[in-house]
This record gives sequence, C-alpha cells and structure tokens, in this order.
Amino acid sequence: MMDSLPPMFPGRVGQVITILQVISVFTNYKTETNPATRAQYSKFSQAGSQMKKTASKFTWPSKLAMFVIYAPSLIVSVVLLALGSNPDAYNELSFSIPKPSIAACLCTIHFAKRVAEVLFLHQYSGKTDIGTPCMIAIFYSLITTLVAYAGSMSAPLAPDVFRGNYNATDMIGICAFVVGILGNFYHHYLLAKLRSSSKQNKSAPNDIAAKRYIAPNGGMFNYCAAPHYLFELIGWAGVAIVSDHLNVYLAMAGMTSYLAGRSVAQNDFNRTKFKEKDWPRDRKNLVPFVF
Repeated sequence: MMDSLPPMFPGRVGQVITILQVISVFTNYKTETNPATRAQYSKFSQAGSQMKKTASKFTWPSKLAMFVIYAPSLIVSVVLLALGSNPDAYNELSFSIPKPSIAACLCTIHFAKRVAEVLFLHQYSGKTDIGTPCMIAIFYSLITTLVAYAGSMSAPLAPDVFRGNYNATDMIGICAFVVGILGNFYHHYLLAKLRSSSKQNKSAPNDIAAKRYIAPNGGMFNYCAAPHYLFELIGWAGVAIVSDHLNVYLAMAGMTSYLAGRSVAQNDFNRTKFKEKDWPRDRKNLVPFVF
C-alpha cells in the first residue's frame, strides 16, 4: 500500500516534517474557529482595541502587515528558482539547491499575485500586531521551501516542458491552479470593490468610514462566505498534483483545515454584522450547498 502513495521526504527529518504536518491538519480547523486562538490579522485583528495605547510600538498598518506575510515567500521562491536554474551560482554552497519544478513555478506565481494584490488591489484599515504577520511569513516561507524541494525530488522541470510537452497529471494540476488563481482574484476584486463603496461616506470620520462593512455579494459570495478561500485551495490542489509528493498534499490538507476554520469564523462574523435579508443565516461557509 505504501508503494502506491506519492513519495515523501526521507529519513528522520522527513518523518518529523510529516508528523508535524499531520498534526496541523487535525488542529488548524479548531484553532481558527476559536476566537481566542485564531490568527489575529485582517478583520480578526484585535490590535486596535487591545493595544491602542502602545500601537506605535507593537503594531503595523494592516497593509504593511499583509505585505510582510507574502513578500518573504515570493523572495524565497524566486531565489530558489534562480539558483536552481544556474548550478554554477551555488557550487560553493554546502547544501543542495532544489532543481526547478512546475510546482515551484506555480508557487512563485501564487505569491507574486498575492503581493501584487496587497500593493495594488486591496484597501486596508486598522493595525495588526507585529508577531502575527511575522509568524505567518515564516510559515509560508517554509511551505515555499517545502514545495521547491518536494517538486525537485518527484517532478523536476523537464527540459522540453516549455515546448508544451506536459503529461496528463501536469495538465490537470496546471488547469486546477489556473482556475484557482483566477477565481481567487475575481472574488478578491469583488471584496476590494466593497471596501471602496464602504468609504464613499465622506461625512463620517475616516476611522468610522473605514470600519463600515457591506455584505459581500456577487460571484459565489451569494452561496458561501469565503469563495476566495475555496479557489485558493483549488490552486493549492493544483500545486500538489503537479508536485506528486505526499508532503505537498499534506501542506494542501493543512491549508484546507486552516481555511475551513477561517471560513467558519468569516461566516459567524457576517451573521453578527448583517441583517438576515443581507446575509441569510443558512449561507454556507466554504463550499456552496455543502459546507
């Protein structure tokens, strides 16, 4: 049975990584559904209320915090791809550099998109404590590194891949990734439009106008609270498929557990903020008609 599974990282280190990933799969959901333990960023940040007097010391503006979350992973992925593509550049290094893979390329595209959205699409208000974005940045950078090494181990980039010579598994994974990244961007765009609309009340003070929420609508927001999470998971499924590596599938499963819990929190937030006519109480969390 083990022979039928995708490869995993070998040795004691590989076993430790796999065990930690399995633990995260089974704990992330509960962590994110609990207000006391969920990651404190975006609308769930409590920095503004709990640390108001010391905000200048212990918080960042939310836009900077979100940039810090995603930018290190983009840098890591670009550096690993660049070094892996030019063996002469790292001959003197004492550790191996992963060869480029489709999975690593998709990971780079994912984080490049997220950084671009932070800089040019999303509008932010409020503050976020410094610790949360730093911890998430480290986590995402580790995931990026894991994907790079896993892809290099099981599915390194073939020399003729850019001439269209993909296998069926690669095509399925790439298609899933494209669907995921486009669907995620579209629903992020809808959210950005809502934030723009919420700030059109010029008579209100800036801090009040910035905190006025409008019920998300359009696209799949009419059926679930977090379709952008759903499409992000579809994108990560594409990365896992092209990597064909057990530890990347576990990374995707951990993301699923995390974002599923986050979607529950998002739906609970919407139910407390909006009236029944604006946000039906039976609207699903993540998957329309199912969950």
